[in-house]
Amino acid sequence: MNNYTRKDILRMVEEEDVGFIRLQFTDIFGTMKNVAITTSQLEKALDNQIMFDGSSIEGFARIEESDMYLYPDLNTFEIFPWRPQQGKVARLICDVYKTDGTAFESDPRYILKKVMTEARSMGYEFNVGPECEFFLFHTDDDGRPTTLSHECASYFDLGPLDLGENARRDMVLTLEDMDFEIEASHHEVAPAQHEIDFRYDEALATADNIMTFKLVVKTIAKRHGLHATFMPKPKYGINGSGMHLNMSLSRDGINAFQDTKDPNGLSKEAYYFIGGIMKHMKAISFITNPIVNSYKRLIPGYEAPVYIAWSAKNRTPLIRIPGSRGEGTRVELRSPDPSANPYLALAVCLAAGLDGIKHEIMPPHSIDCNIYEMTEQERMDAGIENLPGSLLEAAKEFEKDAFIQDVLGEDLSKKYIKAKTKEYEDYRAQVTEWELGKYLHRL
Repeated sequence: MNNYTRKDILRMVEEEDVGFIRLQFTDIFGTMKNVAITTSQLEKALDNQIMFDGSSIEGFARIEESDMYLYPDLNTFEIFPWRPQQGKVARLICDVYKTDGTAFESDPRYILKKVMTEARSMGYEFNVGPECEFFLFHTDDDGRPTTLSHECASYFDLGPLDLGENARRDMVLTLEDMDFEIEASHHEVAPAQHEIDFRYDEALATADNIMTFKLVVKTIAKRHGLHATFMPKPKYGINGSGMHLNMSLSRDGINAFQDTKDPNGLSKEAYYFIGGIMKHMKAISFITNPIVNSYKRLIPGYEAPVYIAWSAKNRTPLIRIPGSRGEGTRVELRSPDPSANPYLALAVCLAAGLDGIKHEIMPPHSIDCNIYEMTEQERMDAGIENLPGSLLEAAKEFEKDAFIQDVLGEDLSKKYIKAKTKEYEDYRAQVTEWELGKYLHRL
């Protein structure tokens, strides 16, 4: 992690001929926003004096409390490699503060930092490695996105079958220019679907990196005449895109999830962490799978998890323990998708895991067979529950879980429920092409 000072920022801006700085922040729904300034305003920004209208950002603030300030995190300073080499463009990721100098309670970055502070008070650091999937589609003659692609490549295929290979390579090189450590990139299962994996880091840096990753992928795709989408399920009949989260806790620099004496190589804390996640999973889904389309992915037959179970021996459950042990021991949550706000997603996962540790919540027995091949009765006998089947179901589960609501805070929870319930109602009122094709000619 960088450890920049104010002096470092001013020096780098001058030495690198930076002309513009984007002060970035993320709204409650996971959309990146920014205020752009010239270098003449940089010292003012570093003094936390750049103001914006919070009431113009959906879900942020009321008109009466609209003035908000951006406090740059100096360690997030980066120069965009794709911008001009003279008058370069850089960015600083910011926290949002109120006029009285206190942090804005509904700022997603603040919410994650708050839960991480709790983890540190218990002696833990929270590390996360994401697996981000996306699609590359053509644009139409007006530059608008479509769901069309000429390629028919599948898992791990390469060029010339993988027509997005060149774009993906440029994405990786650009990310490396921005100090990402890229561990792997490849074509995914569905045509036009891709995955780029970067090294795990502590949770705040990982959430920042996910937001930066999305910006880079979309920007480089556009330069190749393509549209990159993180929509979970853009096409019927193929796999959707997930954002698996590989999570671990460390204590004094040592992985707290490892135990060589356990048959699964897991510590008590790892089991309790899994237990906490499973206890709150239905409510967590409202945050990790936050749009109507998320639930088109979470159906049987397309590798995405549907049932709340865990295993160290197969890939079908919601939670799996990858094969690495020792310092590589981790818990992989397979349900989140890339439409999620990463700050909120990591916050609720960490809070649930800590709740499991505090209350020593042991998970049920692992399910080491293919859950999709079990009968409904077998799943019932094993006590396996389903994830929510729709955004509305997830909202109702969230409303029932006071603990997860408390992680987000009363204000943000109310705004989120209201916005997402309206989103579902708007969706429910639509007349779709499927309905017209199914009923119009018959009725």
